[in-house]
Amino acid sequence: MLISAAPAPVAERASERELMILTIENMAATAGTSHSRIDPKVLDAMRRVPRHLLVPHEVRPEAYRNTPLPIGYDQTISQPYIVALMTDLLDAKPGHKVLEVGTGSGYQAAVLAHLVGQVYTIEIVEPLAKRAAGQLKALGYDNVTVRAGDGYAGWPSQAPFDRIIVTAGADHVPKPLVDQLKPGGIMVIPVGNNGNQLQLTVLSKDSKGRIRKRGVLPVRFVPLVRSTRS
Repeated sequence: MLISAAPAPVAERASERELMILTIENMAATAGTSHSRIDPKVLDAMRRVPRHLLVPHEVRPEAYRNTPLPIGYDQTISQPYIVALMTDLLDAKPGHKVLEVGTGSGYQAAVLAHLVGQVYTIEIVEPLAKRAAGQLKALGYDNVTVRAGDGYAGWPSQAPFDRIIVTAGADHVPKPLVDQLKPGGIMVIPVGNNGNQLQLTVLSKDSKGRIRKRGVLPVRFVPLVRSTRS
């Protein structure tokens, strides 16, 4: 079993992270979904990640507010509650290999790094991929690998994956991602035909490769962008 190589928690702004955790717990209890309680392991992982060091300088004062934040290039980082919910739905375990589509700031990858063996994350906006890779490395996240590219196609050379998380809104579930999910695996992805009317969806693949889907709640996400290269 792979052991997480994620670093120790950063003490700076720890009290703000505790308030963020309390807000997440309160939102989960009142959101009206089947997930009224976030796994304490997920909350502890979020408690350990210095979110303020994974967002641009100009929004660092707001890093622990329960709100999306701009990270440049028309992209955003999800509000902490949604990060917590998606991570909880993923049901990630120590030793798992996880694929993330949409690295963004690197925050979601950092949270996962405290829970699993290895995180592979793809970002189509190359400057964001480079920035996230540099910041994650500087913070000591040795079990996260970042690549710039089209996440729709997944990461075939590292497949199959125990878990897949997509942090952008898709109008359908990409077949390459389904194919790269292990039997017994779980994928969490926002799906819908309208960016303002997406459904956070959980897919599970059984031992025979059959897929089951269930919707959790309406969400908003930036769209899953495809490469225009031939």
